[in-house]
Amino acid sequence: MKILFAGGGTAGHINPALAVAGYIKEKHPNAYIGYIGTANKLEAKLVPEKGYDFHTIDVAGFQRRLSLKNIARNISAAGKAITSSRDSRRILKEIKPDVVVGTGGYVSGPVLRQAQKLGIKTAIHEQNAFPGVTTKMLAENADAVMLAMPQAEKYLKLKKPPIITGNPIRSELLNITREQARKKLGLDNRPLILSFGGSLGARHINEAVSELIRWHNGTHKFYHIHGTGSVGFEGMKESLKDITLCGEIDIREYISDMAVCMAAADLVICRAGAITLSELQAMGKPSVLIPSPYVAENHQYHNAMTLKRAGGAEVIEEKDLNGEKLIDTVSHLIENNPKLSAMSVAAKKNAIIDANERIYKVIMQLYTGA
Repeated sequence: MKILFAGGGTAGHINPALAVAGYIKEKHPNAYIGYIGTANKLEAKLVPEKGYDFHTIDVAGFQRRLSLKNIARNISAAGKAITSSRDSRRILKEIKPDVVVGTGGYVSGPVLRQAQKLGIKTAIHEQNAFPGVTTKMLAENADAVMLAMPQAEKYLKLKKPPIITGNPIRSELLNITREQARKKLGLDNRPLILSFGGSLGARHINEAVSELIRWHNGTHKFYHIHGTGSVGFEGMKESLKDITLCGEIDIREYISDMAVCMAAADLVICRAGAITLSELQAMGKPSVLIPSPYVAENHQYHNAMTLKRAGGAEVIEEKDLNGEKLIDTVSHLIENNPKLSAMSVAAKKNAIIDANERIYKVIMQLYTGA
């Protein structure tokens, strides 16, 4: 059995592929797992670390905003579209995969398109509530379209119904209780706020959280763990240098024990990436979501609104974010146990915790022709 994955650019496209690849390997140790990505993006680091064959193509996305710089970029992207299609076809003919699985990002476009032309079975996994351009382009001719969120279907032209699979969830998040996590962190029964903006950090979130910390510092009512990200740590220290932080506040550059911290949290403040939302749902965590406006097609906003409509989250758009707004939102939630409990139930109601098995079954059906 030969399975080839294609997708990249961000962890949101790469990690689902790696999670499913690992699941397949557990069940079929002799299966061949390969991956096609770009040489200069995150997949070039993450995929080889897992021990899978990594093949590269040179491809770039098209810029939709018109400017002289973007016109030049689009001319370059057009040239790469030709060479990436040629290289994808060559790799596919060399490997002869049984199934090609695309997990999003422009790198998966030429790979799946060439696989479809060669008559190779193809599957797409879309992580977001609002599908990406590549998914929209390729979904109609894919043999299977898997969606993490059912809301995505209305944006797609499909020949047959999609399969709702959810997003793969890290096993460590499912194997720890709130009580176990709080014991590990040495917390008593006071509420814990967990906030973060990603591995690099998000300046607007760090600025607003700084004001939130000033608001509750010294009250000893709450615990608060905040991850600044690598580019925000020094700036946040500087912004809070005039106050002495109490022992309940823990500011970190990177949250290395995220599973423990999230399990222990009573309220989470974060971006609205697809995988993060799936994790919040799986753990039943009330959240204040601040969608990144810098991502393709504003898909984080659509993700966030899906959870808000379900009753599991409050949403603050970054253009509306400031310290006062965040303090007002958090203060109305953190000491309102009935509200937090209702949000927790709502968040967990539509959680899917067996996404790996669901995706694996779809791939196996394509492989066996069942």
